[in-house]
Amino acid sequence: MTKITTLALAIVFSIAMHAQKSQSPYEWDWTKDGIWTGAALGGTVGGFLLIQNKDDLTEAEFAAEIANQDNINFIDKWAVGNHSESANMVSDIPFFLSFAAPIGLLFDDETNDHTAQVLGLYLESMATTGAMYTITAGLVNRSRPYVYDDSGDTTLRRRMSSNGQRSFYSGHVAATATATFFTAKVLTDFNPEMKGQALVWTGAAVIPAAVGYFRIQGGQHFLTDVLLGYGLGAVTGYLVPELHKTENTNVSLYPTGGINLVGDEYKAMAVRYTF
Repeated sequence: MTKITTLALAIVFSIAMHAQKSQSPYEWDWTKDGIWTGAALGGTVGGFLLIQNKDDLTEAEFAAEIANQDNINFIDKWAVGNHSESANMVSDIPFFLSFAAPIGLLFDDETNDHTAQVLGLYLESMATTGAMYTITAGLVNRSRPYVYDDSGDTTLRRRMSSNGQRSFYSGHVAATATATFFTAKVLTDFNPEMKGQALVWTGAAVIPAAVGYFRIQGGQHFLTDVLLGYGLGAVTGYLVPELHKTENTNVSLYPTGGINLVGDEYKAMAVRYTF
């Protein structure tokens, strides 16, 4: 009996020590996070419906778009007419691989005891990015660079299709940046003393940048589309875990409202970051 008691105490002590070492830096609230994730997933579905309901360009609209290409801003103008299927195919490689980046967190001793929590935060991050992108792509019409390709490499049907009106902004880059910055953020939060953090963050920054480069070369997006997608994706990947930090007094999410400059009443959610 004494041996059993001693063994039980040793096991309990071992578990307690392990729990101490692997304490999560995050908090998860099933109510708040459930509403947030559910709303983001709903927004993503709604955005996809908007995208599917977009109309192809009419002949008159297409002619007007081609005639207006000289008015494209100087930052983006160099990409007009880009079209490379090989670049598109290359861009898909880091894009799809980035989705698996958080799986690498499961091999980290400090992270793998909180798999469900981390996966929940990842879903919340990607759903947020998905909602922002799909709703924007569904509501905003901006011709992709290949729409202006008159070399004969791109068919007229493709140039006039509704898919060609989804240049703003880059969903590939946004999703990739969310995945890589989320992974870097979570890994370094669980291992604040780890060596090589600069390398981790460099990898997180370079991968979506590479996707953006090939998307531009492929004629899918202009530079400003890529920059916006990169920024929104990176901020989401970083900020969602940050907002869930335990006892985080620097960042807060709160409801707000009021009357804007034109006299309309509004309600919104605001994020406050204190330096």
